[in-house]
Amino acid sequence: MKKILIVIKNEIITLLSRPSFWLGALGLPLVGALIFAAVGAINNNASASQTVSQVFAGPQEMRPEGYVDLSGILQQIPESVPPGTFVAYPDEAAARLALESGEIAAFYLVPADFIESGEITYVRPDFNPLSSASGDQSDLFAWVLQVNLAGGDMLFANLVNGPLDVEQVSLAPVAAPDEDNPLAYWTPYAVTLLFYMLIISSASLLLSNISKEKENRIMEVLLTSVTPRQLLTGKIIGLGVVGLGQTLLWLGTSYVLLNISGRTFQLPSEILLPASFLTWGLVFFLLGYAVYASLMAGLGALAPNLREASQATFVVMLPLMIPLFFSSTVFMEDPHGPIATGLSLFPLSAPVAMMARLSSGGVTWWQPWLAALLLAGTAALIVRGVAGMFRAQSLLSGQGFNAKMYLKALVGRM
Repeated sequence: MKKILIVIKNEIITLLSRPSFWLGALGLPLVGALIFAAVGAINNNASASQTVSQVFAGPQEMRPEGYVDLSGILQQIPESVPPGTFVAYPDEAAARLALESGEIAAFYLVPADFIESGEITYVRPDFNPLSSASGDQSDLFAWVLQVNLAGGDMLFANLVNGPLDVEQVSLAPVAAPDEDNPLAYWTPYAVTLLFYMLIISSASLLLSNISKEKENRIMEVLLTSVTPRQLLTGKIIGLGVVGLGQTLLWLGTSYVLLNISGRTFQLPSEILLPASFLTWGLVFFLLGYAVYASLMAGLGALAPNLREASQATFVVMLPLMIPLFFSSTVFMEDPHGPIATGLSLFPLSAPVAMMARLSSGGVTWWQPWLAALLLAGTAALIVRGVAGMFRAQSLLSGQGFNAKMYLKALVGRM
């Protein structure tokens, strides 16, 4: 245990003494601070803020539009519509003449068989697919038409599109997210990508560390004083502490910047995460880091150099990437189906897949516990297997990397 603590201390001191680490650790918060400062300067400058708003929002003035009602449905314009927004014309020829003279921006043609066909023709002088039938005035004209179809009853016209207020009563212990809300729908994908990036970035630190020490022949010197398992365990814990500290630094900086700007971070109401989400997030991050950091360490031990080791990371990270491939078809549409459940229990994909399922809610209580136990057991076996690679690494220093050799060394057949 004493030797493991020495390795942990050495890894932390070595990594913190590198300028490249501090450039990455402090560079991101610095960029965030500059962005917040620029946004604050724009908000404080009224003229600049107005200019930016105009650039992104476009012109705010709404030009009048005409309509030709051949069906006889449009008998009135509701009082909520600003006067002059829509101008009536007796026929299409008169409307086209007004359009050519610039009196109106466009016009709607309501055919005589509108009740049967439900079709309306929208005529404008230019081709602009971004602001055609989906514009604000088109929606307003559809509202006018709907009120007239309802006989002038605006309340009834509103109810045609659905109830004005829906009270939801759930008998389940945990509220389920709104499946029709895009934000809640894409939450599992965001969680999957976030945990994938966190585990990959943290595990990559160990790959770089092992590869450099192997190239410098420092690895062989270290193995004369400590056992391979002690060395690997100390490196995993030491670099994990630094990586976790870097993540906390980024989160703390984000919190400070939000407070300086006078804002507070709150999850949207559409995202319903269970109370244990953060706890399970920490558990699966640490266990997932232990598994993939060990696999990365084995990769660094067998590959002849850092360049070839980096090229082979796809082989090691493939199981963790599988949930990303299924995120849009499985974890969003059927998060508790057989495929999603299987991926969340399989140890090599569980750190990402289980968190994606937990973000959707409704996961049976025993499944996270089972996945964590399987992942912990896998981490222990992989650490033991990868430690054996360090015994053979000096003999393989000149060989190129291949997956078959890696798997044999992992199960102790080399």
